[in-house]
Amino acid sequence: MRIVFFGTPEFSTIILNALITAGHEIICVYSQPPRSAGRGQKIQKSAVHIQAIKSDLLVRTPENFLEDITRQEYLRLDADCAVVVAYGLILPKVILDANRLGCFNIHASILPRWRGAAPIQRAIMEGDTITGISIMRMAEGLDTGPVINEVKTKINELDTAGQLNQRLANLGAELIVMTLPRLEGFIETEQSSCGIRYAKKISKLETRVDWAKPAAEVSGLIRGLSPFPGAWTAIDGQRVKLLECRVVSKNGKPGEILDGFTVACSTSAVEIIYVQKPGRKSMSVVDFLRGNKLPKKLF
Repeated sequence: MRIVFFGTPEFSTIILNALITAGHEIICVYSQPPRSAGRGQKIQKSAVHIQAIKSDLLVRTPENFLEDITRQEYLRLDADCAVVVAYGLILPKVILDANRLGCFNIHASILPRWRGAAPIQRAIMEGDTITGISIMRMAEGLDTGPVINEVKTKINELDTAGQLNQRLANLGAELIVMTLPRLEGFIETEQSSCGIRYAKKISKLETRVDWAKPAAEVSGLIRGLSPFPGAWTAIDGQRVKLLECRVVSKNGKPGEILDGFTVACSTSAVEIIYVQKPGRKSMSVVDFLRGNKLPKKLF
């Protein structure tokens, strides 16, 4: 097929590469414009933009699709379909309706649960045990279109957002490659009006660990925000990111260090496994404790 691909983060590159490997003609790649990022705030291309250049593909990075010239450029591509994966910009109806077979979104949840920007993080933070990939025909609403195919996967008790992100990207790649040749044979299923949740973007205000909450909730926050932006706690005046953990059956006063780097919560406790100090690489708790002394209690 002649496909236009829309995507921005690393997650999307796995699916772009799968479409190329499957023999589809990617006639154009759309990604968000280069933006400042990192400690130096240097202007950087998105992961999809970089991969598209490596694959010698045409790349466009409009700020939006409000300009008539941007819309006309797209219409002239004359694609069979569009595949959208974590693009991050709203596509107007004229774009959604432009392709012969339609515009299809690969979304990292089982819809209608977790529509929106951060479905992987929110699923872990809320303690979900099942998630997956949905392929839907795009409509004007936010992730509201009918679902044409899906695949489920278990969320394990130690899964971080980074680990689940990789697994779902691989599942999404497999599912879209299997689905595209059979597009016209699928029965589209309208999403249920029950069980809708919106996965809003992660706020900085959410990232500090509150040890007065139950251990399961603290664990969900830590794993759901790992590796980025990272849940944190203050140690000796520094924000130390907590990257991996597990819930353990121990008890104490909330914030109390029980042993090693096991911290009591309002119910049970959380054992920290990996951490990251400011400006440093992630390290195991064993390595961290060799050069750092923990207080008796974290706040």
